[in-house]
Amino acid sequence: MAQTEKTLDWEQYLKTAAQVVSEGIVMLKNDNDALPLNPDDEIALFGRIQLHYYKSGTGSGGMVNVSKITGIPDGLLENGVSVNEELLDVYRKWDSENPFDLGDGWGKEPWSQTEMPLDEALVAHVSESSHTAIVIIGRTAGEEQDNSLHEGSYLLTSAEKDMLAKVRRHFPKMIVLLNVGNIIDMNELLSFDPDSVLYVWQGGMTGGTGTADVLTGKISPCGKLTDTIAANVNDYPSAPYFGDPYRNFYSEDIYVGYRYFETFARDKVLYPFGFGLSYTTFDIAITGAKQLSDKWDFTVKVTNTGNYSGKEVVQIYCKAPQGRLGKPSRVLCGYEKTDTLAPGKSQVMTISVSNAQIASYDDSGVTGHAHCFVLEEGTYRFYAGSDVRSAKEFYHCPQNSTEVISRHEQALAPVESFDRIHPEISEGRYVIRMENVPLSHVDEAKRRQDNLPKEIPFTGDKGIRLADVKNGTYTMDEFIAQLTDYDLSCMIRGEGMNSPKVTAGTAAAFGGVSDELTALGIPCGCCDDGPSGMRLDCGTKAFSLPNGTMIACTFNRTLIRELFSLTGLEMIANKVDCLLGPGMNIHRHPLNGRNFEYFSEDPFLTGTIASAQLKGLHSTGVTGTIKHFCGNNQETDRHDTNAVISERALREIYLKGFEIAVKEGNADSIMTTYGPVNGVWTAANYDLTTQILRNDWGFTGFAMTDWWAKINRRGQAVDKSDLAAMAMAQNDVYMVCSCGAQNDDNILASLKDGSLQRSELQRCAANICRFLMNTHAMNRLLGTECRINIINRPADESDVDESTVKFYELDGDLTIDLSDICTDKGTNYSFGLDILTAGTYEMTLTASSTQSEVAQIPVTLFSLGTAYGTFTWNGTNGLSVSYQIDIPLFSRYTNLRLFFAQGGLDMHSIRFRLVSTEL
Repeated sequence: MAQTEKTLDWEQYLKTAAQVVSEGIVMLKNDNDALPLNPDDEIALFGRIQLHYYKSGTGSGGMVNVSKITGIPDGLLENGVSVNEELLDVYRKWDSENPFDLGDGWGKEPWSQTEMPLDEALVAHVSESSHTAIVIIGRTAGEEQDNSLHEGSYLLTSAEKDMLAKVRRHFPKMIVLLNVGNIIDMNELLSFDPDSVLYVWQGGMTGGTGTADVLTGKISPCGKLTDTIAANVNDYPSAPYFGDPYRNFYSEDIYVGYRYFETFARDKVLYPFGFGLSYTTFDIAITGAKQLSDKWDFTVKVTNTGNYSGKEVVQIYCKAPQGRLGKPSRVLCGYEKTDTLAPGKSQVMTISVSNAQIASYDDSGVTGHAHCFVLEEGTYRFYAGSDVRSAKEFYHCPQNSTEVISRHEQALAPVESFDRIHPEISEGRYVIRMENVPLSHVDEAKRRQDNLPKEIPFTGDKGIRLADVKNGTYTMDEFIAQLTDYDLSCMIRGEGMNSPKVTAGTAAAFGGVSDELTALGIPCGCCDDGPSGMRLDCGTKAFSLPNGTMIACTFNRTLIRELFSLTGLEMIANKVDCLLGPGMNIHRHPLNGRNFEYFSEDPFLTGTIASAQLKGLHSTGVTGTIKHFCGNNQETDRHDTNAVISERALREIYLKGFEIAVKEGNADSIMTTYGPVNGVWTAANYDLTTQILRNDWGFTGFAMTDWWAKINRRGQAVDKSDLAAMAMAQNDVYMVCSCGAQNDDNILASLKDGSLQRSELQRCAANICRFLMNTHAMNRLLGTECRINIINRPADESDVDESTVKFYELDGDLTIDLSDICTDKGTNYSFGLDILTAGTYEMTLTASSTQSEVAQIPVTLFSLGTAYGTFTWNGTNGLSVSYQIDIPLFSRYTNLRLFFAQGGLDMHSIRFRLVSTEL
């Protein structure tokens, strides 16, 4: 088969991403015609974050190297908006004297930046020439760093409140933009009576462009909230247990987000789920309803009744009968976004609602159908509107008897007793009564033993290669029969990070990680972070995407599919097969630091948006690894805190999005979490990765652990070396080992003592090979890879060509000559280490400069993509000057990068000397 070629138009990529930004922005308030901006007005921009646009949150979901970030001032200027340059210069000068605080590295970045103190006279002076002010407030959080109920995180700082007060006093119009990854406290902000408030989220590298398009009226805001904004953070029903380092009881059960508020606490809501204003108005009319055997089809006519062109999102909600199970008063069961409608124009759409989407899971048997999804007897009422609160009833139908939609076996149920919310009707309203949660009666070990796969007899190498299976000459069983016990032990090890077997700077290699496996024609697949674009730790530049919450706020599956089809082409160009995303965990609580990566408090929206991403990636032959499966709803002590969740809440809320992604999005790669769910760490949870994922949902892809995940068996202590338990659960690949060909785990010993069956390893190997067989990695091995021609991408001299990254063996002592590298301003030098002796190393950087003694020439060292330290040389009169730092190097392969922020430095060498082998 000949090589193929496809074109990635970078301008189209930027345009599509900017459209996502525009459609994901949620406008909460717009009084006094503050927006769109008057083209004749000069705009005053307040807030230091205008100079440091947050393109994403922190951690693996945000570490994308980019050539350029278009901030909000840049976007406004691109749109021809007049910006008060005097004020902008004041911010620039102050910012240079008060540098951006990067924090102390991974999980220790500040949630916000110190705000510039505002002089009242300056504000008054600026208001004389500018009558509209835009105040930008920024927040970040991320992996291993939850938000906090403190100033500068969930709450406004004193400086921010002072800024808002002074701007409000002097400006007739004040617009507030929230450049955040997550919702923040709105009470104090609204107390300053801003004319307009918009969540502009974190829009990736082109966020400023999409934001400006909305502010100027080029695009009418059409984003909708994917979370309920409550008056107080303690109003969320998960508040009592969120952040617990040991056990997190999900006592709110299925009543998450609007399911809780619309049922029990409507008065606690500031902005309801699905809410978002536009510059125009719409009329939503249901013109037809048709009930079929397994779904309803609703015909909707949407008419633009205002004066601006725009898009509207039609949302369908169901109110199921309370029955014996108890139900939320509203559940999102369908939605669709219109095209752009000019004033007076209409669009007719059909929205289908499946029986499965409105069914409830009986985890106790109270309906007579234990462990089944059922439609209980009673009247089902449907509501349509532009948000959950404004939706009006338009249709109802009777269910004459309880109907079973799907039958299952108990799986993943809790073993620890606790109470959960159950609604009762008292005096015409819902009140909370607590009930006992049904506990597990399943022996998972026996379930596994009763369902062991049949062993494939060992044949030895018969000359069959994986390509022969791909072309149909031999079966997968015939191929797997050739693998030795050693081969099988290697197959379930991912190698990383920064394995030289795949693209430099990526997260892991998997599959053909040993010479023997490579000889059998098994390619090395490459997976890479993450939900916001490719993280390439070697310094290679990539496209930074809007964050997950912003993507979901578009409610536009067609647009998301288009964006990720372009991301797929970029992945092929970088030889990346699996993007480690989308992140699909539920926004259970607004302080979860990783909410920016995830979509919503609603599982149906989560699953359908994830499916759109996957369809876009799949259209180019790459894929996304849906994660974190499941219950990763806080970062605090995420490796150990036990998520105690009822089987019903799991099935209806925390697993439902994943189920939709598997069934509708054809997900073929999935990642488990770090922590335990109901007592068993997900890396080796048979009920999760075999019973539910494969037996119930029909998943045929491969599963992987999160990086360096803990493993345990029911009732036993955690043990990261217990890869046997992982394989028993049919979690196929441990991510990651320092070397795939050898590892200090228990696979071979467990085969020998009979606790692990060879057939279980064969099953994992077949899952992995079945996946790899249909990837671009396989095509690369066969010489039929797809070539990507990238056009209209601006040149970037600081970009790193990953193919030039050289690896050096480090065994206690190594000196690398750097005398020939380029140290011009803005350049990077990237290299890899193959570490034969792990430990803490003393690293010595030696350089000289002929510049003046007051020159400042900073060099930043990045390790695994994270800034590890900055070293600043002054002029040295040509003499060599060295800086030393201790750096832990415990992974087998590590990618390091030197970034030169200024020119004028002559690098001489970098030396690594082992000082300790202790962890």
